[in-house]
Amino acid sequence: MDRILAAALALCTSICHEGAFAADPLRICALGDSYTIGEGVAADQRWPIQLAAALRAGGIAVAEPTMIARTGWTAGDLLAAIERDYPAAGDLVTLQIGVNDQFRGRGIDAFAPDFAAVLVRALALAGTPDRLLVLSIPDWGVTPFATGQDRAAIAAQIDAFNACARTRVVAAGARWIDVTTISREAARDRTLIAADGLHPSATMYARWVALLLAEGVGRAR
Repeated sequence: MDRILAAALALCTSICHEGAFAADPLRICALGDSYTIGEGVAADQRWPIQLAAALRAGGIAVAEPTMIARTGWTAGDLLAAIERDYPAAGDLVTLQIGVNDQFRGRGIDAFAPDFAAVLVRALALAGTPDRLLVLSIPDWGVTPFATGQDRAAIAAQIDAFNACARTRVVAAGARWIDVTTISREAARDRTLIAADGLHPSATMYARWVALLLAEGVGRAR
């Protein structure tokens, strides 16, 4: 627990202006799809909510996260929502999108420009690239939902979509967080999968939060 709290403090220090989080609550803006909104888990177990709780446990004032996310959204859907809703800027902005583009059979050529446009909007909301954390697409092919499907093909497509996104994220100077590796542990550990047989469980989301905090420590150093 002490290591988690230390990581939380380091993450906050790395994304806030000096002294900013002492005066005003940290603002988190989470952009995404069903993974961000926490389909299949209780509202307080969504990973943006767990992240806020971990930061608060470290003594950091955190406002309730703003989530622009919905189950089924593609990168294009998220882009339209951002442009429609004009979310407020965040001290920390997170982005996780693309699984529905892959699931619906959209090619990389169709996904890439939509993702690039979303990335531009996310960077604008973050203000500086180091305040943007982009999470990779999990591999749903290891879940019971994918029974009877070509799991190897799904994995290869997920890897290709992630490679496309990661190239753009790294080039922009934002932080890439690989949660795909953790998601693939669900092939042998069903506690990482929610009761719906598709989405991550609260336990997996907690693992993602720990990884987010660890990335904050690494950047702060």
